[in-house]
Amino acid sequence: MYYSTDGEHAASAEEILASCKSLEELLNKNRTDAEKAIQNWEESIVQRDLAEKRRVAPGWLDREEKLLQPSRSMAGPRPSGQPEHSLLDSLSSDPDASKLPSMKPRDEGEELDRVFGGLNVK
Repeated sequence: MYYSTDGEHAASAEEILASCKSLEELLNKNRTDAEKAIQNWEESIVQRDLAEKRRVAPGWLDREEKLLQPSRSMAGPRPSGQPEHSLLDSLSSDPDASKLPSMKPRDEGEELDRVFGGLNVK
């Protein structure tokens, strides 16, 4: 043990070396803990992103095939001579449906004139 000139305790070379080694171990431990925390944080971000994608499109990320293809209805095959009719294209067979008022395109300018009065701007 060494003493300084004023009588206080002075550290020996072995004590300084041991102190440096313990400090190095502490810094290495803190660095590995910080790296592990960052890795866990980044993994949680990936997992949250994946959970959000699964919420939007369930099953999409869980399968190998990624190509969406339309499926045929189970009504059965149509004869090749008959065209397939859409519900929007077909006329209604209900006679009361023809008595209902039809929708006409809206004219926003006309509606504004009706509500606020005509400005007669040409």
